[in-house]
Amino acid sequence: MSSKNDVRLGLFIVVAGVVILLGKLGVFGFLGRILWPIAILAVGLLIHWMFFSKRARAYVLIPGGVLVVYGVMLEICNLFGWGLMSYLWPVFLLGIAVGVYEYHLFSSPKPEGVLLIALFLGLVSIILLFFTLMHTGAIYVLAILLIALGIWFISGKGRPKGRKWNGGW
Repeated sequence: MSSKNDVRLGLFIVVAGVVILLGKLGVFGFLGRILWPIAILAVGLLIHWMFFSKRARAYVLIPGGVLVVYGVMLEICNLFGWGLMSYLWPVFLLGIAVGVYEYHLFSSPKPEGVLLIALFLGLVSIILLFFTLMHTGAIYVLAILLIALGIWFISGKGRPKGRKWNGGW
């Protein structure tokens, strides 16, 4: 063998040894457990890039939007605990709504009924997310916001200047 081939073989052996050592130390397992949702997010962003660089048609935005929303949600669950999925499950519907809405927004001519489907799915998703969050500490945040809003109206900050109430009910 020539010295050029010896260097290549030696480099290959060193790289193989480093990969095996890092694998035994758990580096790849750690990265795989933490970063896999970013791969889903990256595919969604790649699909968006393909559309905006005029390499794909508007219908690819449906899976692109879905993958971006799912990638973000899965990364949040991966970082902060999978128990969040019991509250964030309506985001699965929201992902579909985002993808369909992007398709409606960027397609030409505008397809019929697609906006209605996107708005319906988005609204259902937000309502379901609201009700699932009501079983958490979010109910306390809502209560405090309602109290603050009531105090704001009582103090007169909500009234237009120079006008008075019409005398009640």
